[in-house]
Amino acid sequence: MPRTKKKSAGRSGGAKHRSVFDDAYHEEPEDQDLPSDEAGRRKIKKNYEELLGVRIDKLKGRILNREKINKSIDGIYFICAECRRICHNLDEGLVEDPQNQRYVCGACAKEKGVKGTAA
Repeated sequence: MPRTKKKSAGRSGGAKHRSVFDDAYHEEPEDQDLPSDEAGRRKIKKNYEELLGVRIDKLKGRILNREKINKSIDGIYFICAECRRICHNLDEGLVEDPQNQRYVCGACAKEKGVKGTAA
């Protein structure tokens, strides 16, 4: 008579490979009431902050990434030149100077009176 395999006591097959940092299990409580696209952008911003660390000062005012949301809307992740935060143009707004060298979020542009074009 052939032997059968023992079933291991523990997690099921799919649960073995889940990471401790899996987003489905460790969502931030304040992100749960946001729309899914905005919550996703917040997670990406947090990942950029962790990834860049102290280099944020060196990269201030630059674009980090462009994404195509749909055919007519582009999303831009950038580091604000004034407040040095990672921003997205749909969340915080984007104001660029005429030479396209320095990008500022909408709040800093209003506060500092930065002249430029809103994107």
